Amino acid sequence: MAQRVHEHQSRVPAPQNTVLALPPSSQAKDLRPTFTALDSLVCGAFAGAVAKTVIAPLDRTKIIFQVSSKRFSIKEAFRLIYCSYMKDGLLSLWRGNSATMVRVMPYAAIQFCSHDHYKQKLGNYYGYQGKALPPFSRFLAGSLAGTTATMLTYPLDMVRARMAVTAKEMYCNIMHVFVRISQEEGVKTLYRGFTPTILGVIPYAGITFFTYETLKKLHTERTKRSQPYSYERLAFGACAGLIGQSASYPLDVVRRRMQTAGVTGSSYGTILGTMRAIVTQEGVIRGLYKGLSMNWIKGPIAVGISFTTFDITHNILLKFHQTDYFTH
Repeated sequence: MAQRVHEHQSRVPAPQNTVLALPPSSQAKDLRPTFTALDSLVCGAFAGAVAKTVIAPLDRTKIIFQVSSKRFSIKEAFRLIYCSYMKDGLLSLWRGNSATMVRVMPYAAIQFCSHDHYKQKLGNYYGYQGKALPPFSRFLAGSLAGTTATMLTYPLDMVRARMAVTAKEMYCNIMHVFVRISQEEGVKTLYRGFTPTILGVIPYAGITFFTYETLKKLHTERTKRSQPYSYERLAFGACAGLIGQSASYPLDVVRRRMQTAGVTGSSYGTILGTMRAIVTQEGVIRGLYKGLSMNWIKGPIAVGISFTTFDITHNILLKFHQTDYFTH
């Protein structure tokens, strides 16, 4: 009897599988949300624009002191801001900000996008795909990103510096600056100060990105949360900006002196010559570090806002991709 039951069961056809099979791993990979280079460019441009607009009056004030022989103090800096406001109105505090936006938006877009690219390439090279890079690679990715962005946008930085330190009667708009510099001083002038800029960007960008990425990594390890809160991002960015700008500040002063030599009546030709002149006339601390205390105010604010804005917009766009928002 048991044998017959067994034979009958063996004749009954097995029920068909009604559960849908999972797609192959190659298909699953295609379904994952992707963050494109264009997304990174958009996030970077927006982050740079927001950060620089917020601190524009402080940045303009710092540049004015950097290119002059006047003694700097926080009191004198805010006195200059007040006098500019009383004399030329509120919008005068943002003079040159249009040139800043024209420079900063492509600069920040290229910097953040290339940083993601270099992180991926270095991760693949050293075998850290999808993981936090080792310390030197984090520094190298930041330095390469800053160098790439600076090389592609430097003439815009020259224009912005000229507009910040001159009266509005001298230069009407951005194109007028380009035309006058080219006609009166030569096209090469648009790249005056390029070498100290690159020498300053390498440690600045490297240390800034390294510090921010390291703090995020330590935060994840300690809290077991993959994403910091917004105020934590601001704090990480502020620390990164404070350390990075302090390390490279003397070269920033040299760069500004060389950029504005044509309108201040000075003749700064080389990096060492400019440094020697500044130290001889104004001293090391009051010359090469002039305006650093202002940078300690505006730098952390700008970098903190920039990194935070980039990460938040990055996450927002990623959620849009996850919901297939851009395909409808």
